[in-house]
This record gives sequence, C-alpha cells and structure tokens, in this order.
Amino acid sequence: MNISVSMYSLASTVKKENWSTVDFIDYADRISLDGVELLDIFWQNKDDISDELEQVKKALKKHNLKVSAYDITNNFVKESSEDRAEEIAKIIDAIQVAKQLNTNIIRVFCGDKHDDLTYEDGQGWIVDGLKQCAEAAEKEKIYLAIENHGLLAGKSEQVEEIIEKVNSPYVKSTFDTGNFLLVHEEPQRAFDRLKDKIVHVHFKDFREKEANEDIKGFRSAQGVELIGTVPGDGQVDLSYIVQGLKEMDYQRWLSIEYEGKDDAKAANEESVYRLRHLLQ
Repeated sequence: MNISVSMYSLASTVKKENWSTVDFIDYADRISLDGVELLDIFWQNKDDISDELEQVKKALKKHNLKVSAYDITNNFVKESSEDRAEEIAKIIDAIQVAKQLNTNIIRVFCGDKHDDLTYEDGQGWIVDGLKQCAEAAEKEKIYLAIENHGLLAGKSEQVEEIIEKVNSPYVKSTFDTGNFLLVHEEPQRAFDRLKDKIVHVHFKDFREKEANEDIKGFRSAQGVELIGTVPGDGQVDLSYIVQGLKEMDYQRWLSIEYEGKDDAKAANEESVYRLRHLLQ
C-alpha cells in the first residue's frame, strides 16, 4: 500500500502561508511521501487551470510523486435539472484533468443535506448524475470513488446502494475511516460492508468534543460535535481497517486526511509516521 496526504489536510497551512499546489507537492517530497491527493478547490485560477496544471505536472515529475486521487467538490442534490447538469459537467471535465495528472481515481461526493430534503428524496438525482458521469469514466478507465461524506449519504448502506444502482465497474468507494462517526456508524462495521468496493482510502480519525473545550467541531447527525485528531488519538479502530486491507491484498492508496485544530504540518507528519508503523 502506498501513502499519500490530501492537500485538504494542510488547508490551514495553505491559507496561512498562501501555498500553491506546487508548494504542497514540494512539502510532500520533504516528508518522503509516495504521493499526493489534489483538490479542485485549491486551483488558484479556477477559470483556466492550464498554466497551473503544467506547473503541477513538472513538480510531480521533479519529485517522482504520484497523484493518489483528484478530488471534485460536487453536489448532485439540487432541485433544478440545470444545476445538476452543471455538476455532471464538472465531473466530466475532471476526468480529463485526472488523465493529465496520471491518476485513475476521482473522489466524488453525492450531495449535501439541506432544508427538509432526505436521502430518499435525493437518491434518484445522485444515481442519475453518477450514471451519466460513469459513461465518460468508463471510456477512460477512471474510477469515480464516492466518499462517505456529510449527513445525507454518509452511511455505508447508502454508499453501497448507490454504487449498486449505478451499476458501473468504475463507480466505487473512497472509504473515509472517520466520517462514519458523523452518522453514528462504527467504521469497522462500515468497512466490512464496503470492503469489496473500496478503491481509495481516507485515513482519518475523530473524537468527541469535551464539555470545557472552546473550539468548533463537526456536528454529527445527532448533534454531537466531533474534533479531528491525529489518527490513533480518536475513536476509529484503524488497526482493524488496516489489517482488513492487508487481508484483502489491497494495493492502492491510503491517503491521510487530517481535520483537527493543531498545527497541520506536525499533525500530518505524525500521521504519516503512525500509518507507516501500522503497515509494517
């Protein structure tokens, strides 16, 4: 298994130090990673990424780093067909970017919970959107990997149901080890359900916020606040998941995604150390 770090893990550093994607790639090389996970939200000129994309490709080649996944911030749960068509176009465009980045994984979302919309309300839009995107993905042999993200479609049975309804060999799972806690599902149980569909893993951990803490966390489906931690300091049984991946001979990427409040560089470097130890 290869180790990468998501650029999102360094979001606070990116903002504080005004990093470009190339700066992040330089950092990844300094801490001896195998690869990087890149996101559409960090392009500095979102209207025309061509120049920056060429700089990124040169930096990847210079440091001999691979791109574990290219992450798209999409949302299919929108009432208007025009808005949903824009989300489909966003992913289809991303397939060409992923090709240039030489990755065969695009991390995708299903959609966000808003107003009184339920998962049942949005499921048809999600499945229809992914089916249309899958036609393009299949031609390029690029996986659309659904992350269990947010409160709308964050449960393993929902991810499984969507994958089965889309029914494409190129629509699979980005298994986020921490996010299941936001919908009050044990990550071990979720792993057992989804393990045959995993093509990409987010290595992440959360703990419950303590009563005396004056920090803002992520609010769960039941209103519990969770705080991001260095993997191993929270509630996720990461050794169970890593052992399960070993047993199924998973040979793809484990990508660290830190969402805590401590210094991002120090937290990510400790995360890399701990993951390497688990993989031994």
